[in-house]
Amino acid sequence: MSHAELDSLEPTPGSETPAAAVRKRPKPGERRVQILQALATMLEQPGAERITTAALAARLDVSEAALYRHFASKAQMFEGLIEFIEQSVFTLINQIAEREPAGPAQAGRIVAMLIQFAEKNPGMTRVMVGDALVFENERLQQRMNQFFDKVEASLKQCLRSADGATPTVDASVRASVLTAFIVGRLQRFARSGFKRAPSEHLEASLARML
Repeated sequence: MSHAELDSLEPTPGSETPAAAVRKRPKPGERRVQILQALATMLEQPGAERITTAALAARLDVSEAALYRHFASKAQMFEGLIEFIEQSVFTLINQIAEREPAGPAQAGRIVAMLIQFAEKNPGMTRVMVGDALVFENERLQQRMNQFFDKVEASLKQCLRSADGATPTVDASVRASVLTAFIVGRLQRFARSGFKRAPSEHLEASLARML
């Protein structure tokens, strides 16, 4: 599922006009995307750390059984959001790596991209920092931990200069600091009710770290 697919579909309205005798049947795969988009939207609301399938079904004006025709469990729904995050972020990291030479500037672009992704997708931010996963299957949090491990590995790789002049230990330390900065900014964004923008003073902060 691409970023455009998730963004382009709106949740099914809660009611239809009386003249609509037959509800329009979603295309194959469309309902699955609608469910994930509705879940992400609900995660943007205050106090939405724990969302029930009943509330999600009500938002989409379908039965809970209809949800389970597309996902075997609520954990699978969250896995769908995590897959979207992984595909979006690592596709963009690869694009940055292809366009720019390795070094601090490339690392800064990766950090800025992640911060901007979170700012544009508040519901996804709750998943990324684990707030939405507290009451869910433990493997979901482990998968997000692995996500940030891969981000850190990408930063470490691009901080190694082409001629090998930068020691690996220095690249490791800086990549760790940058990853901690990303996580901290995302946590503050989520726990402020999305009032404190993660991009606040971003350029100045990166200049000090890089």
